[in-house]
Parts: sequence; structure tokens; C-alpha cells
Amino acid sequence: MAGKKGVIGILTGGGDVPGLNPAIRAVTIRALREGWTVIGIRRGWAGLIDIVRDKKADNSNNFQVLTEEVVNKAGRTGGTFLHTSRTNPSRVKRDRLPPHLQEKYTGEVNDLTPEVLQNLSFLGIDYLVPIGGDDTLSYGVRMFQEGVKVVAIPKTMDNDVPGTDYCIGFSTCVTRTIEMANSLRTVAGSHERLMVLEVFGRYAGFTAMLPTMAGAANRCVIPEHKFEIEKLAELLMLDRRYNPSKYSVVLVSEGSMFKGGEMIFEDKTTDAFGHAKLGGIGDLVSARLKELTAQHNNGRMVDIVNQKLGYLTRCGDPDAIDSIVPMAYGNLALDLILKSIHGRMVVLKNGRYDNIPIDIVTSRKKTVNVERFYNSERLRPNFESFEMTPLFIMTSESI
Repeated sequence: MAGKKGVIGILTGGGDVPGLNPAIRAVTIRALREGWTVIGIRRGWAGLIDIVRDKKADNSNNFQVLTEEVVNKAGRTGGTFLHTSRTNPSRVKRDRLPPHLQEKYTGEVNDLTPEVLQNLSFLGIDYLVPIGGDDTLSYGVRMFQEGVKVVAIPKTMDNDVPGTDYCIGFSTCVTRTIEMANSLRTVAGSHERLMVLEVFGRYAGFTAMLPTMAGAANRCVIPEHKFEIEKLAELLMLDRRYNPSKYSVVLVSEGSMFKGGEMIFEDKTTDAFGHAKLGGIGDLVSARLKELTAQHNNGRMVDIVNQKLGYLTRCGDPDAIDSIVPMAYGNLALDLILKSIHGRMVVLKNGRYDNIPIDIVTSRKKTVNVERFYNSERLRPNFESFEMTPLFIMTSESI
């Protein structure tokens, strides 16, 4: 199976975003032309725990050999043709164990890292390129610590992987949010309502901040700052009063919290990385805002347009930036592999492509610098001091 130079494995984990397929394409085409074989691991880390180490076994659901034809066909599209999952091989619950491992592992939660390592060896993989967010890449750090040659590519629409200004998927998310907010204005304006748009963003508010800065909303609330709903109502009603069309808009990150409150979850179940599914803050904000509007409207309540943008911001084809950056990231990853360098993550820092140690992923969190970029009194971004900031302004951090 191996090419002249060896075998490169690629996988995509966590949430899908536009730009994953272009990244896979960039790695694959150049690798093939340099004499490597490229294997696509299907369903993220799940493919590496489900493999049956038998040459006669049907592992077509777990991996595939990539060709130029395959990656060229997918390279202009959104999502990930390799599929994805939120699998953490170091914490696999008993009911999620592959059938062939159910007798070997009997704990309620099991570390299948030994199986992953043997499966990588079974596939003959020399270098592993995981594409994902901080959860997916945190296990990439574990693989590096176990001796696997890892070169990581950052992906997440929240743009919250530490160490890089840019993660694949963010630009398309911001673009979609602006487009949909502008489209929904016709509804809010026609009915003279407040509009509440809930967007993704568990711990970081970049996906609410950047569209607001671009004019998609009057205000935004983010996970990094617990907000007072009374203040939000006052500001939105003020915005509505001075708008000739009599409406105003707020973007609400899914991880936002009321002052004195906590995150809102759909239920108590958690994924393999310990995250409960968020959901409902937009509904709560909408209901409370409606009650409070009467105080600012001569005793009459103002109705609310309440819309969760959700997966609409991560679907469809990549925009220009999420077509170009993945191409560059993929080639950067190949540059490192061709130089026999590993344990690195490719990044954008202050407008320049670079690479840094992969363990930065587990060393810190990346969130909005509230003091510098968020006006907590006005519940909106600061529109000043942009000199020498990167393209997306609030994403730079020291390494």
C-alpha cells in the first residue's frame, strides 16, 4: 500500500465546517505527487478505534485510500467527505465499544489508545494529519506524546483553537451570519420588532463579535461576559427608537450567561469530551426581553423575532478565505512532513503562515479579550484601536 516515501493518514473530527475538503485535497494532491500514499480515516478518531486488524476484514467504513480524482471532486464543496464524529479514544463508554473489543475492555469508560496505536501500525501510517478543533487536536497531542508523528491543522467555526489567528470554517460562519441577519431584517423591520439571533460559540464569542462589528447586529452577548438582561433590553429598545424602521438586532452566543446564572443546556448528556449540548439561551433571552420591553414603550410590549441560526452557519460551500487558507494549511503540513518535522500545528499569526508546537492546544484557552475588544457597558465590540491587529482583529495572542 505504501508509496515510495511512505503513508500519510488524514482525519477530520468534531463539527463539520466548509473548508475541510479543500484542506484534505491540498494535503493529498501534493503528497501523491511527492510519492506518498494517503489514507483518509473515516469518521475522525472513530475510524481508528473501529478497525479490525485482519487483512481480510471489510474496513471500508473506517478508511479509504485517497486519489486525486476523489479529492478533486470533493475539494470545492463544504462538509467533510471523510465524515466526522466527536469520538475521544481515551474515553470510550462501554455502550460505544466496537463489537470486536467488547470482551477485551469492560470498564464503564475505556482508554482505547493502545488499539489506536496498533491500528496506525496496521495501516502503515508514518505521519498523521488530524484536522479539527481543540477537542480533536487534544487527542492529537496525546498521539504525539505516544510517539506518533503528528502534524495538525486547526479547524473550528468558533475560531477558538489557541495559538492561531485563524481556524478553518470561521470566515464562512461570519459570512453566513451577516447574510442571514441582513435577510431577516425585513421581517423585524416589517413588524417593528426586536430580533434575537442565537449563534454557535460555547466558550468564545468571536462568531457573535465579528458579525456585530461588521454591522449585522446592534448588540451582542458573549460567553466571556455575563450580561444583565435589563441592560440589554434598555439598549435594544433605544436602538429601536432611533432606527427609522423601528427594529433592532442582538446576536447571542450559545454559551452566553445571564449575570448570576450559568450556561443553558438541552439536557444532561455529554459527548466524549465531556461537553453537554448547549441550547435555549436565545429562547430565554427572547422571552425575558419581551417582558421588559413594556418598560421602554409606554407600557406596551414589543414582540420578538427569535431565530437560532445554528447549522445554517456551517453548511454549504466554503467562502473565498475558507478555500484559500485550507489550501495553504495543507501545503504547510506537507512542507513539514517533507522535512521530517512533526509535533507541530500549522497556523496563521498576524497575517503570516507559520507552525508552532502542537501542545499549545492543551496549554491554554482562546477567548475574546473582553477588556480590549468588548464594551461591557454597551454590550457591543469596541470599534477602535485596530492598528497592527490581524485580519479578524481580535484573534491575535502572544505565544
